[in-house]
Amino acid sequence: MAKKGDMNDNLFCSFCGKNQKEVTKLIAGPAVYICDECIQLCSEIIDEESEKTTGEIEQILTPKEITTMLNDYVIEQDTAKKVLSVAVYNHYKRLDSSVGTGDIEIQKSNILLIGPTGCGKTLLAQTLARFLNVPFTIADATSLTEAGYVGEDVENIILSLLQNADYDVEKAKRGIVYIDEIDKIAQKSDNPSITRDVSGEGVQQALLKIIEGTTASVPPKGGRKHPQQDFVKVDTSNILFICGGTFTGLEQIIKRRLGSKVMGFGAKILKQKEKSVGAILRMVQPEDLVKFGLIPEFVGRLPVVATLDELKDTALIRILKEPKNALIKQFKKLFEIEGVNLRFTDSAIVAIAKESSKRKSGARGLRSILENCMLDIMFEIPSLENVKECVIGEDVVLNKEAPILLYEQTKKQA
Repeated sequence: MAKKGDMNDNLFCSFCGKNQKEVTKLIAGPAVYICDECIQLCSEIIDEESEKTTGEIEQILTPKEITTMLNDYVIEQDTAKKVLSVAVYNHYKRLDSSVGTGDIEIQKSNILLIGPTGCGKTLLAQTLARFLNVPFTIADATSLTEAGYVGEDVENIILSLLQNADYDVEKAKRGIVYIDEIDKIAQKSDNPSITRDVSGEGVQQALLKIIEGTTASVPPKGGRKHPQQDFVKVDTSNILFICGGTFTGLEQIIKRRLGSKVMGFGAKILKQKEKSVGAILRMVQPEDLVKFGLIPEFVGRLPVVATLDELKDTALIRILKEPKNALIKQFKKLFEIEGVNLRFTDSAIVAIAKESSKRKSGARGLRSILENCMLDIMFEIPSLENVKECVIGEDVVLNKEAPILLYEQTKKQA
């Protein structure tokens, strides 16, 4: 501690004990003193600890670790998970400043997801962004138009990402953008038009630069009403773009390339053994996507292609029960808040899965079916007393019958 002697000559640093004449500056605090050398040392220690913390937060997960985390939320689609895990790992390894690449410039690999509706394309992208702790945004390609036309500008995608990053430009530059329904902007060669294609090939051209890497100018607070405001510059070179679409009819193009014949109105004559749509889509080549209607330059910006299979009944049953945020777990939690145990019979779960398969809506149809069959009981439960358990059977799902309610026993009055 500083000695209380001569206030001019006998002041010491409370940390290192040096006299004020031995240091450049001695700063006084409440009953303590600290010299400039100790301040510098403390600053270096704080900087080192900050770098360690940052390194821990941005530690790159291995492809196996990424796949393991995806397994907690997405059922099946093992091939797509593997492709995504490797692509995401390589992407963020490329951005890691501690990894030297020398004179070799590693280009980013954007991803194209192809699969039927409700198979998990959007869920895969959302789950990735969640545990990678990076900004994430979803854009619908069908709402995009060329600049100057009524609709949503392509730059708005980057604006949405910037908003989700709380306007932190550096954070937004490491984000993930998922563009859904990308197949809907394909140029249809069999539908020629003398007018400009404002939502097809033109949008693909507009997306090219942003996906490959450019400096996008976006309004700071999402409005163009004040032209004098300064626009925020966002470099998209390190933003990972994941595009998804159902690409209905792409399997027919692949079959033609492989030599399969398609005759008549939907009639099929196959010389080899009939393959599932998922198995055919796995053989997709860039030339098939070009024939579908995507321009070659756009296909070239999406070098990583992952195909997803149509979900069968067994997969839908697992989706209802197994993931961390499984639908049945969500409904059980809602009833648990009311003090009621909710139980689904095995036959009821199978019925829900089969009904979703009939609708051809994949996992997306499961919630709609559950909400529909649970509506009446969720309306009644908060008003009922002494209900201990609610049992949902097959008849509740198929015939909208009332579920079985079990009540707590109450003591009879004398």
